Amino acid sequence: MSAKILIVEDEPAIQELLAFNVVQAGFRALRAEDAESAWLQIKQDLPDLILLDWMLPNTSGPLLARQFRSDARTSNIPIIMLTARGEEHDKILGLESGADDYITKPFSPRELMARIRAMLRRHTPAIPDETIAMGGLELSPVSHRVRANDINIELGPTEFRLLYFFMSHAERVYSRSQLLNHVWGTQAFIEERTVDVHIRRLRKALEAAGKDHLIQTVRGSGYRFSV
Repeated sequence: MSAKILIVEDEPAIQELLAFNVVQAGFRALRAEDAESAWLQIKQDLPDLILLDWMLPNTSGPLLARQFRSDARTSNIPIIMLTARGEEHDKILGLESGADDYITKPFSPRELMARIRAMLRRHTPAIPDETIAMGGLELSPVSHRVRANDINIELGPTEFRLLYFFMSHAERVYSRSQLLNHVWGTQAFIEERTVDVHIRRLRKALEAAGKDHLIQTVRGSGYRFSV
């Protein structure tokens, strides 16, 4: 289950090059050429990391980064700013606007992929290696696969960690705040409603195998995994 990288870049040649290298590195490439198309892409398919160009039509990378940070859907998604601006005050502005990392053009594809992997590692709390089976689901942290009824279930990194936590703590009810602490780790400062977005994505993925009912909403309390 490859991480999804949203490339927000208005130069077609650069966007194509970035997408090619992202795919070659084993990730999925999502594309947007401006702020409007970026939000549309996010609405359709929430990314695991955003590559954000500084100069965009009708807006700027730093302004869009602030908007990402203020929205519950995107507030915890790591952002790498791409820019030709190499001055210290520009880097500070990019980072203070909400970017997690900053890379100056021109850059090598190998360096960019290394930055992406490092960022994803920092935003992905480690989970044990043992395969866990429950409720007709089989989850393998080593191969990062989930199967049910001979169907491979495609999950993003966050949904995978969320399902692992639920399966490891079946029948227990967890509030949004508790799930943030246990699943997101150091990202626990994000908006609690972000949990609802990932729960919906997890249920939608499990629906193909008829297993979405395993993730239950407990009104007024939170969520639980129940077989």
